Amino acid sequence: MAAVALSSSLGRVGVGAGGVIVFKTPYPQYHNPPCCFDLLVINNPKSKRLYSSSASCLGLGRRISSKKAMNSSEHHLRHVQSISAIHSTSSCTEDEVVFPDPNFSSNALVSSPTDYLDMYRRSIQDPSGFWSDVASRFHWERKWPAGGVFSENLDVSKGAVSIEWFKGGLTNICYNALDRNIQAGLGDKIAVYWEGNDLGQDATFTYNQLLPKVCQLANYLRDVGVSKGDAVVIYLPMLTELPLAMLACARIGAVHSVVFAGFSAESLAQRIMDCKPKAIITCNAVRRGSKLINLKDIVDAALSESANNGVSPAVCLTYENHSAMKRDATNWKQGRDVWWQDSVPNYPTSCAVEWVDAEDPLFLLYTSGSTGKPKGVLHTTGGYMVYTATTFKYAFDYKPTDIYWCTADCGWITGHSYVTYGPLLNGATVVVFEGAPNYPDSGRCWDIVDKYKVTIFYTAPTLVRSLMRDGDEYVKRYSRKSLRVLGSVGEPINPSAWRWFFNVVGDARCPISDTWWQTETGGFMITPLPGAWPQKPGSATFPFFGVLPVIVDEKGVEIEGEGSGYLCIKNSWPGAFRTLYGDHERYETTYFKPFTGYYFSGDGCSRDKDGYHWLTGRVDDVINVSGHRIGSAEVESALVSHPQCAEAAVVGIEHEIKGQGIYAFVTLVEGVPYSEELRKSLILEVRKQIGAFAAPDKIHWAPGLPKTRSGKIMRRILRKIASRQLDELGDTSTLADPSVVDQLIDLYDS
Repeated sequence: MAAVALSSSLGRVGVGAGGVIVFKTPYPQYHNPPCCFDLLVINNPKSKRLYSSSASCLGLGRRISSKKAMNSSEHHLRHVQSISAIHSTSSCTEDEVVFPDPNFSSNALVSSPTDYLDMYRRSIQDPSGFWSDVASRFHWERKWPAGGVFSENLDVSKGAVSIEWFKGGLTNICYNALDRNIQAGLGDKIAVYWEGNDLGQDATFTYNQLLPKVCQLANYLRDVGVSKGDAVVIYLPMLTELPLAMLACARIGAVHSVVFAGFSAESLAQRIMDCKPKAIITCNAVRRGSKLINLKDIVDAALSESANNGVSPAVCLTYENHSAMKRDATNWKQGRDVWWQDSVPNYPTSCAVEWVDAEDPLFLLYTSGSTGKPKGVLHTTGGYMVYTATTFKYAFDYKPTDIYWCTADCGWITGHSYVTYGPLLNGATVVVFEGAPNYPDSGRCWDIVDKYKVTIFYTAPTLVRSLMRDGDEYVKRYSRKSLRVLGSVGEPINPSAWRWFFNVVGDARCPISDTWWQTETGGFMITPLPGAWPQKPGSATFPFFGVLPVIVDEKGVEIEGEGSGYLCIKNSWPGAFRTLYGDHERYETTYFKPFTGYYFSGDGCSRDKDGYHWLTGRVDDVINVSGHRIGSAEVESALVSHPQCAEAAVVGIEHEIKGQGIYAFVTLVEGVPYSEELRKSLILEVRKQIGAFAAPDKIHWAPGLPKTRSGKIMRRILRKIASRQLDELGDTSTLADPSVVDQLIDLYDS
């Protein structure tokens, strides 16, 4: 790119071709020692989106040779240590880099790569000391024994896999989330803003108001026979009563199992039969957008099925969601069903805390398994409490004045860690939203942001792409000036969606915490720390404190420096799940036997020459085309970068020559018609970005994709459609719009 001559002084600015601004050596706080950059180009000065214009400028670290790394006393830091300095001898990267605003960085909890590296180094070299200091900020009725912060065995060849943190310490996560904050003077602070499905439906609860409600439900559960270690299934929509019920269970030491209130009766019954709960908590109905969902009928069917298999919870506590359905229209079983409003408010507003061991179970959360049988992921109390609170604080650069909104449902791990526990443990104010993000129109999210002055907004790439497809006008009609930090969760976010999120939603001033983690990890594992270092759109960047990610090849050999392979974790961390409920053998087989001595995430990952991590999707979503392993997320990202493609989902199909072929479902931008010319253009885009070997064999036009109500694309269904196995589609009741499946089938030959 041509540019006018510049002064060699730092920060001197000139105008390049096309009116873009160019300058030398920006943000010197990141350069220690300072780097002699060639020209850096900003094609949008407001966004600080930087491009390198020569081959020796923007390297964020140097590769350490494998031999040198293996002999280094800091071998385990080899892929993050270069973040503290940019050397003039570094090779340049052509990746786009977004630097944080200096004013943001100066006020951030972690304000520079050096600060991060100091904390990260200690967390790896002295995990007991690091996490002991963090844990000591919480209330422990009895502290863990001296020298016993953690123990671990991740190597199946050395015996049963075992992870323990703070064992012997007594605490209670509900007490730490509510009582401790009230004692600290936060009683009158808003704990929850609740926003209903319909405009004008809302409620507010301070910490002083939330605690008595939690205690009343906890006392009710105790009275009906629920005690420490007993399971309680919660099947509720995003009413305030959902996080309240989780906290009530935790207060008395009961194990909650939240089931997403979009699962079918069959799926709910599976979970009831597995954990055998003493009680189930639900509501009669909910409105999701304009759609009415009769939850009580689903629960009744599930309880009938579980009873036929010998499992019958004694109580079905039902909340009357009167805005959706009146109680006289609700089916009822005398002797089992109890109205929440008729019973719970009659109980005392204080409840004695059940002090539990750090390794006592806190919750079960079922996640899908390759065999079809759901896996009951078990998290314990102390380590999860410490980890989820700490990751929330640092990954979002949380400040006491922040108003935080995560769009996830508590039926998923994100709702556990980053709607309920993580925020409340930090004394935060949380927005809980019952409705659909595009109801009554696609401006609803930004209406809520402005209404509550939301400062931290955390959502899924699926929602970002959906709102992106609907156009900028829905965003720009609202101020959004309160926003300070954005976040992404659930899947790799493609760079074009990242840029739209950053530039349009965040007005090019809000850093994005693009987080990688799992149900099994309990909290963030690889994530940007806002203000600490430059970001690359689509990269989860660097590991959180205490996390040792490694990339291995198919033989389990660690890959040094730049490369791609299987993402594993080399150590334990406080938030790690401890087992699969009732099936420790499956726990070991699934997560620890594939690569001995490591936790296997099941995800593919690339690390670039600057040490940044790029998640490539589940390895079972990797397509092997003529010997080329191609991540579905990589192809999807290339397709979505096309200006006329709003969303894409890629699956593998059998191919008689290649072994596997690439089958792409493509949703176009609103108003763009299908055409053969566009099909060729999309394929060309993939060829250009990845290579001819990654070109889709089939483009299937898709007005919509089959998604759960949480926004997760059901690729299982897409694979069946692509392979014409239409009699094997399975349960589609959890989809937000089951009719999408019929549309895709009808468009198969178009």
